[in-house]
Amino acid sequence: MSRTSDILLTALAPLVWGSTYVVTTELLPQGYPMTVSMLRALPAGLILLVIVRQLPSGIWWGRSFLLGALNFSIFQTMLFISAYRLPGGVAATVGAIQPLIVILLARIFIGNPIRALAVIGGVTGLAGVALLVLTPSAALDPVGVAAGLAGAVSMAFGTVLSRHWQPPVSPLIFTAWQLTTGGILLLPVVYFLEPALPPLTLDNWIGFIWLGLVGGALAYIVWFRGLSRLEASAVSPLGFLSPLMAAILGWAILSQSLSFLQISGMVVVLFGVWLSQVAQMRKPAVAAG
Repeated sequence: MSRTSDILLTALAPLVWGSTYVVTTELLPQGYPMTVSMLRALPAGLILLVIVRQLPSGIWWGRSFLLGALNFSIFQTMLFISAYRLPGGVAATVGAIQPLIVILLARIFIGNPIRALAVIGGVTGLAGVALLVLTPSAALDPVGVAAGLAGAVSMAFGTVLSRHWQPPVSPLIFTAWQLTTGGILLLPVVYFLEPALPPLTLDNWIGFIWLGLVGGALAYIVWFRGLSRLEASAVSPLGFLSPLMAAILGWAILSQSLSFLQISGMVVVLFGVWLSQVAQMRKPAVAAG
């Protein structure tokens, strides 16, 4: 596949993740962020393990648990804490700092050059998300903001290390390892820190199945496939599409209005994503010797 095809396919993952806020607020029982995170990761991971029938070996045990913690255990828990405690707009804006963190970490761990255009694209995307989802009445809960920042840092580390440690297996197997280890790490946390779920309704079951199989397994297979083919600094800005899709779903499903400012934010988000991709396609200039 061409680079453009890889980018478009990878972009499907954050577009699917854009449904997380609607599903969390409308279909899931409220107040169980770590339980929801665990149920999003572990069942999907076990199903994939049954399909692929391959466990990690050697150093990949430790790496799988570390990446599972970064990409799932920590990130998902912080994501849901942020979603529960903050308005969706504030949570999305805080999380949108992740591509800028990835640019810095990719320089440190992989040696990727910091391209000015990529930074501009990241800042532009962040500004677009703010225009899209922030409102004048948005409340800033300190715990929610801290959780959002922690989640962004965790996912940034997971994104860069997933690219840096190229696994000797397919994205399907790599996803199965991380979903399973991430879910396992959350089990004792859920057992000791959160009460048991109430009896689940049909809506709850639909929400968990969507988040686990579609938003979890399928979306992360596509995401890690993209990371195996593209630079981390090219993949991460695609995450700006998630709040864009969340706003569209809020308008289409929840009858939320879209103002001129929000529509302008969508345009700015898309421009930021485009700038980020252009930055990665430009080769750094080589000084004449």
